[in-house]
Amino acid sequence: MDADIIVIGASPAGLMAARNACEKGADVLLLEKKEEIGNPPHPANSFFKGMLDRCGEKVDPSYVVHYLKGMKLISPEGREVIVETPGYSIDKTRFDRFYAEKVMKTGVDLRTGIEVKSIRKEGGEFAISTSAGVFRSKLVVISDGINSKMASLLGLKTMKHPEDIAWGIELDVRAPGLGKPEMFEYYVGNHAPGWKTTYAPRGGDNAAIGAYVRRCGKDATPYLNAWVERFKKLKGLEELEVVRKLSGGDPIVTIPGEYITDGVMVVGGAAGQSGIGYAMRAGQICGDVAADAVKKGDVSKSALLEFRKTWEKEFKVEHYLGRIGLETLRKMTDREIDEMVRVFEKEDLSFIHGSSFEQAMQVFIFTLKKKPSALLKYRAFLRDK
Repeated sequence: MDADIIVIGASPAGLMAARNACEKGADVLLLEKKEEIGNPPHPANSFFKGMLDRCGEKVDPSYVVHYLKGMKLISPEGREVIVETPGYSIDKTRFDRFYAEKVMKTGVDLRTGIEVKSIRKEGGEFAISTSAGVFRSKLVVISDGINSKMASLLGLKTMKHPEDIAWGIELDVRAPGLGKPEMFEYYVGNHAPGWKTTYAPRGGDNAAIGAYVRRCGKDATPYLNAWVERFKKLKGLEELEVVRKLSGGDPIVTIPGEYITDGVMVVGGAAGQSGIGYAMRAGQICGDVAADAVKKGDVSKSALLEFRKTWEKEFKVEHYLGRIGLETLRKMTDREIDEMVRVFEKEDLSFIHGSSFEQAMQVFIFTLKKKPSALLKYRAFLRDK
């Protein structure tokens, strides 16, 4: 037996699962196919304080490149809903390496440059076939990202709505003073079907802009190209230097499906658990349950279901509300989006402790509950429709 628990994939969720399991006394081996942690990085480059609060982690200045005051949700004609909440533009490579170092200090055996090829059950243990040979463990945690090969090989349908994965491209760009603003900007409308285009100031002359779409195929290039031209006009730029291009997917509204079976748990993006902080918290829960199961000598599906129960208690409602919000947005015309934002653009939204775009899309739901004046206006808006 090489380890009590083998974690496949050093994603934020995988790192947390490995750390928590190790801290509870399990012998943990973490396998990552990249030669270097965080290289190349995922295009996720910003988050808000509320997101990291969910997993009890504190922001470390070592990976922060620019501090943000909040977010703007901007309609097609330029109307704005503003949510003031502390946020951070980050160097994702530094972020991943920061947590990798923390994980190794707990005693996790982290090995890079190892590709997992198959998982099979042999008696009471698992045999993990890799590019570096066969490793054996009592339990396996899969955290290999949104296109999880291992979950597919095991026949697990980890997302209820995989067709709703948001595929996107993000550009690191440079222009004089472009990175100085202190608000993250989300642009919604039919120029980016199903989700958003973004502008993330990153300090000085640096920024990131991106386009994420749903149900439009995996190549967001046409939407990104159009967004670049529109962005230049919005910001009065004649030239925009492109420093780097990153692409990826986000399971923001796919809703977790079947991600637990005998001796195996899938966590993070591979399980449809979206958002850096949310995925990290899912990893913590997963690691705790995994260590307890190994200690008790019971890694059956019924024993591991505590992972699902705890995750759903903390996140199920939020994920479903996020899906309702984004599905509503996907079906709206630009005019309807403008009208909805007009209803809420002057409302006091200080009670929203925004942590992500999902929560930004829930603004109108929570506002209706907490602001009677907004409820009356929104009812009138619906009557007009």
